[in-house]
Amino acid sequence: MAKRKNPPAPKPASQDQPATLKDLLSPEILGKLKAQADELKAVENKKTELIRTQAEEARKAEQKRLENDFEHLLNNSNLDWRKNK
Repeated sequence: MAKRKNPPAPKPASQDQPATLKDLLSPEILGKLKAQADELKAVENKKTELIRTQAEEARKAEQKRLENDFEHLLNNSNLDWRKNK
């Protein structure tokens, strides 16, 4: 079977398209909205970084606690003492 080639649909002229919200807003308001969006992204990035840092600190504290726990070290140690002779 031969493949059919569909011709691309002609794009309508920009004059035929309805006005978008971006077109209707003044550049001043659009700039304020972009600045606010950038600020919100920065706050979100800062918040995610803080959460990641806290999780990393908690993991390190737990690891340090386990390194000082004799039962944990005994249970997780290699019991093949011949390697240390």
